[in-house]
Amino acid sequence: QVQLVESGGSLVQPGGSLRLSCAASGIFFSIYAMAWYRQAPGKYRELVASITDIGGTNYADSVKGRFTISRDDAKNTVYLQMNTLKPEDTAVYYCRVPTTERIYWGQGTQVTVSS
Repeated sequence: QVQLVESGGSLVQPGGSLRLSCAASGIFFSIYAMAWYRQAPGKYRELVASITDIGGTNYADSVKGRFTISRDDAKNTVYLQMNTLKPEDTAVYYCRVPTTERIYWGQGTQVTVSS
């Protein structure tokens, strides 16, 4: 059974930092690309960042230079380091993996940026 479990979401002040984690189980983690998405209230879910199986990365323009995606295949975990957070980063953040069988999503973790 495939499971993706996100953690690390919190309330943070503008300009602050957070690190999200997504622990995967039930898949051969190292061969899959992983991605972080987010969904703000009343908006569509959008891609934030992705990382290939060999570490190539891609970012949404809105987070370039502020967010960093990384992975630790030994821990079956993908991370999202978020710096210089802005109120518009407020959203539920989801982990995603497209396996050969289907696409899996985590349950999400809430990030709120507010003073």
